[in-house]
Amino acid sequence: RTEERQRLARERREEREKQHAAKETQILEKERKAKLQYEKQLEERQRKLKEQKQKEEQRRAAVEEKRKQKIEEEKERYEAVMHRTLERNQRLETRQKRWSWGGSVTSDSESKTASKRSTSTANLKQTEAVVNKRLSSSAALLNASDRTRRSQLSPLDSSVISRLLAPTQASLARSKSAATLSAD
Repeated sequence: RTEERQRLARERREEREKQHAAKETQILEKERKAKLQYEKQLEERQRKLKEQKQKEEQRRAAVEEKRKQKIEEEKERYEAVMHRTLERNQRLETRQKRWSWGGSVTSDSESKTASKRSTSTANLKQTEAVVNKRLSSSAALLNASDRTRRSQLSPLDSSVISRLLAPTQASLARSKSAATLSAD
């Protein structure tokens, strides 16, 4: 009987060891699978991060390109505006030079006639006196006929009207220039 007990005890022990070994292999298999799963998830996460980084870099590059293009367009627009402004200023300067006594944009034939004009200052003074006389007489006529109308207006309105009726320096210069040209 003792041998029987010992045999049964041995068999139970061997059975427990087999179960324990089976449990350990199951645990090891689960750990291995979990490790593989974790590594797979880690690789997937890294791949997604890499893709996200690439998309972000592409987006940044596109934004930068768009910004450079916008700056370039604004620069071109600014240069065009500056070019138009310079052209307009040059046109205005040539117009002003045409009507001013200081200087003019002239060709050789015009410069000869200009030198003839500058030598005859006496004629110029006579013409200037005639123009001034005509302007003052026409202004006196205007003032006399408008005085009656202006007496009925408020002081503010009458001052505005008198300023509008007074000849400007530009109109006087044009009249003098026209008189000079007609006198030649």
